[in-house]
Amino acid sequence: MTTLVFCLEEESAKFLLEGILPRILQPQIDIRFLVFEGKQDLQSQLGRRLKGWLAPDTHFVVLHDQDSGDCVTLKARLKDICNEAGKPTAMVRIACHELESFYLGDLGAVERALQVSGLARQQGSRKFRDPDALNNAAQELKKISGKKYQKLSGSRLISLEMALDGTNKSTSFNQLCAGIRRLIAA
Repeated sequence: MTTLVFCLEEESAKFLLEGILPRILQPQIDIRFLVFEGKQDLQSQLGRRLKGWLAPDTHFVVLHDQDSGDCVTLKARLKDICNEAGKPTAMVRIACHELESFYLGDLGAVERALQVSGLARQQGSRKFRDPDALNNAAQELKKISGKKYQKLSGSRLISLEMALDGTNKSTSFNQLCAGIRRLIAA
């Protein structure tokens, strides 16, 4: 059986993936989550945790927020950790700038999940055409939802409504979904 292990910096990322993975993956894929206590914990513990994973036919996905760092540098650093741990095929994906950018890329999903009318029609506005460019996606999401968005419950609810067909305006979200599909197909 193929196992897919997601290395995540926070629990909200787990809730996102729990909502989208059943719609992307076949049911016979075993999904595991290694949830760290923030980005520093992930970066310091990732190598040791990967080295210790010895089960065959296991694939790894590392998901990390960009925040204010340089995306290319951060991805290279995480890829180096994976290589040093003996897992060179691990896939590293960066949420630009933060996980909430994924949700802002599909305001229709936010509207349905949080029951805030009128959000979907804002998708074409300049601000939401490229949500990966927003430095304050979490704050923006709270603002436009009338403070209905909460990190954990919001991730759980919105992920169930998100489109997975490449129409999300967050390029980093689409790259995550496409990468997972490629990883399993290989």
